[in-house]
Amino acid sequence: MNASSTRTGKAPPLVGQYTRKEFREAVSGGRLKCVIVAVGATEQHADHLAMDHDIAMATHVAVEVAKRLTPAVVVAAPTILGLSEHHMIHAGTLTASPGAWFSVVFDTVASFARHGIRNVLVLNGHAGNEAPVDGILRQWQQYFRTSYPDFNLQFHSYWNLDRSGAEQLVGVAVPGHAHDYETSMALYALPENVDHQALAAVPGSLATLATKEKGARLTELAVEATAQYVVEMLAGEHRELRRGTTSGERYRQAQANSVPSPVSIQSS
Repeated sequence: MNASSTRTGKAPPLVGQYTRKEFREAVSGGRLKCVIVAVGATEQHADHLAMDHDIAMATHVAVEVAKRLTPAVVVAAPTILGLSEHHMIHAGTLTASPGAWFSVVFDTVASFARHGIRNVLVLNGHAGNEAPVDGILRQWQQYFRTSYPDFNLQFHSYWNLDRSGAEQLVGVAVPGHAHDYETSMALYALPENVDHQALAAVPGSLATLATKEKGARLTELAVEATAQYVVEMLAGEHRELRRGTTSGERYRQAQANSVPSPVSIQSS
């Protein structure tokens, strides 16, 4: 969808596709109510997935949500960088320092707040961003609530909004890294990002379980759950000052949930 769609009466999904007049009037007229800020990373995803998978998939989910909820929602994707120091051993990976990355995300949210937006969901596509944001999100929320009392800022990774549904489909914890979950979604939503020859060269990998059909279902789960969350934000829900669940905490929870109970051991 190009920027001219606004001139024909249909709001575009990306903020950069608006003219300044269109954006100003959409906010002042009460039509545009929420911004999804898509964040992710550009980093190695094994030999079979393009390195922009994290930011590309987060943006894809966000744009699909914006299309469903038009004209109330628009998407901004301010940076292709994430916090990826742990992947810098692989050439091509890009990483930001935490302070620089926080500044870009914070300033993006603050820009929308200054222009009258009162609901912002930062939608994440890179697990490595979760723990750092976990340590600062509550401070951001308190800052914006002080400056704009009716402002609501939330942060979620798209897989966390329907984690149980996704894990039922893939049978393991999500998202993994370039495994079944991410590869299936890429086969469906970002087919140009998948090297099928490289994928076939790693028999036994979880990635080889991926299918386009599974990816369609996983992508729909993510889009539907995110859209529902945004609708609830617009209805005044999810205003809590929250502390996210880090990747490490989720791993420990998954491990605890996988340990058989004494009853199941006895009955096996």
